[in-house]
Amino acid sequence: MRDFVDGTAFNNEQGNRARKLFAAVVLAALDDAIADDKKYGNGPEQIARWARSRDGREVLSCAGIDPNERVVAGLMDFVGKGVRTSVALSREESERRHAAEQDAKAA
Repeated sequence: MRDFVDGTAFNNEQGNRARKLFAAVVLAALDDAIADDKKYGNGPEQIARWARSRDGREVLSCAGIDPNERVVAGLMDFVGKGVRTSVALSREESERRHAAEQDAKAA
């Protein structure tokens, strides 16, 4: 019984690592689309084309993201804002956004 539990825990841990790896691929695709948007002006279209492609849908699914049109619209919106993923995920950016929301509510 103990071996079964250890094997299940190991498999779960491997699955979590795989999801994180695929999530990193999604973040890289977002950064590439943001770079394309700054250079060519077609970033949101690029990420939408990728997310709707067979490979894109598979990567999103493996990352634990349901590849539906709502997700595609969210990815396009994120790329349209032009904030790199490393900046968007940072604590300072989160605090700045929260402060801006508080200021907007107070006004």
